Amino acid sequence: MIQQENLKKRLARLAAPIFIETLLIMMLGAVDTVMLSRHSDNSVAAVGVVNQIIMLTFLVFEVMNLGTSVLCSQYIGARLHKQVVQVVGVSLLVNFAVGVGISMLLFGCAEPILRLMGLGPELMQDGMDYMRIVGAFAFFQALSLTLSASLRSANKAVYPMLVTVVVNVLNIIGNYSLIFGRFGFPELGVEGAAISTAFSRGVSMVILFVILFRKHIHRFPPAYFRPFPWVELKNLMKVGLPSAGEQLSYSSSQVVITYFINMLGVEALATRTYCVNIIMFAYLFSISMAQGGAICIGHLIGEKKPRAAFLMGKYVMKKSVMITVILSCILALFGHVIFGWLTSNAEIIKMGVTILVIDIVLEIGRPVNIFATNALRAAGDVNYPFYVGLVVMWSVAVGLGYLFGIPLGWGICGMWVAFLLDENIRGAIFVRRWYSMKWASKSFIR
Repeated sequence: MIQQENLKKRLARLAAPIFIETLLIMMLGAVDTVMLSRHSDNSVAAVGVVNQIIMLTFLVFEVMNLGTSVLCSQYIGARLHKQVVQVVGVSLLVNFAVGVGISMLLFGCAEPILRLMGLGPELMQDGMDYMRIVGAFAFFQALSLTLSASLRSANKAVYPMLVTVVVNVLNIIGNYSLIFGRFGFPELGVEGAAISTAFSRGVSMVILFVILFRKHIHRFPPAYFRPFPWVELKNLMKVGLPSAGEQLSYSSSQVVITYFINMLGVEALATRTYCVNIIMFAYLFSISMAQGGAICIGHLIGEKKPRAAFLMGKYVMKKSVMITVILSCILALFGHVIFGWLTSNAEIIKMGVTILVIDIVLEIGRPVNIFATNALRAAGDVNYPFYVGLVVMWSVAVGLGYLFGIPLGWGICGMWVAFLLDENIRGAIFVRRWYSMKWASKSFIR
């Protein structure tokens, strides 16, 4: 009992700042959506499509970031400081190089990529403006994600949280100034939202670098990288590739689904964008619990305490499902009010409220999936979530989503029923995996 209470306290110290940070990150996207909704529903739809593409490219950075989080957590648990420094150094180097390449791609190929997504001519200019500006500075996010992952794995989650507070304030001020032309700035609409987002991410990167050097890794001794630590790069890839592959599979499926929704028209596309931003607040608690729990599980695996890791996971799953379902019920109850704030379009309001009701059942499975992918990865069981996600997401969420939504004519609400089935089927599979404890033998610490 004493050990369980200590584990809960350790989890709370990590999950609380991650919760606040994740809330603020979600608000960053929600602020863009709310402010742009005052500009036009078309601008919301265009930015929603672009963000799907940008988040998909950001998953390339996750190869290094996910590996960084897992390896650093296990190495810190095993008290292997040199390996921690090597992992963070290699991850920063690789993500900087990859980030610059992706920034050039998003800036130079904005129009053909959006045409490939089927974006209509009425949305194209807004989409291109947003994608070129935000995409050109994608490398800011590449480095920030690595820095945040390394700080969290060292039980310093409070610092990324504080940085996110600063970024949110900057973004809100920037959005208000540049979207609507306040404080002497020009009225730039979607372009203004993009400039504000890119600038805020740049500030975040600089502050996180300062914190890293002052609070965690004071320097990167050249001797640690001579010869180059290929073993750590190999371990990063071993963790990162299947882990990012699972996220890539999810995001790719969402891009395909967005393409299907685009076939239903601008109203359906705007409804999806509104719903995604609203529903995120229901599973926010699950994300913070899963990320905090995964770091604790990584530490416990490094300390060779698999039974304690199992109990931690069981506790996280139970609390996450309970809180997320309660929050989704509240959102559904106030659906009309929430959508009334965002738009006056009666069709969007009708579809959106229906989706919020369907989503209550979906949120039984989603918290389990969020936990399991993080926890299994932290334990070193990196391939299993990838295979499960690849098979179930594409067959159920994409396959049935298309069938329900378009041939059967159920529209976006029918697609949400397919998403519900996808999340709950994967959730049942992951619960069984966690209780089997087959993940306990996958550690990188020998």
